[in-house]
Amino acid sequence: MAVAEIVPADIREWRGHAVMDEKDHRIGTLESVYVETASDQPYFATVTIGLAVKRRLVFVPLDGAVLGPGYVRVAFPKALVKQAPSIGVDDVLPAESEPEVFAHYKLEYATGAGGERRLARR
Repeated sequence: MAVAEIVPADIREWRGHAVMDEKDHRIGTLESVYVETASDQPYFATVTIGLAVKRRLVFVPLDGAVLGPGYVRVAFPKALVKQAPSIGVDDVLPAESEPEVFAHYKLEYATGAGGERRLARR
């Protein structure tokens, strides 16, 4: 997985950036980045969507993403991202929900050799 011009050490600075789809439609605001545990490379972002009283975080892969000044453009359409598995704004992705997130984007899912989680929040 390659995220254009993105250095893992910078991922905490992405929080609050606008997340745009491949046609520059705003999806929401980047809340956090989940890295692949085996490589510590950015793999998914959570995006805050919804109205103030009903906000939630949806997951979007960072494969093919482009980081710009104040935004992250992902390679997926807004409609697909908004239908992605979600968690509450104060929640963390449970291990048992990881396969569902991958399946939504038709990505292969496998745990580590020792059964460890695939994703970790940074």
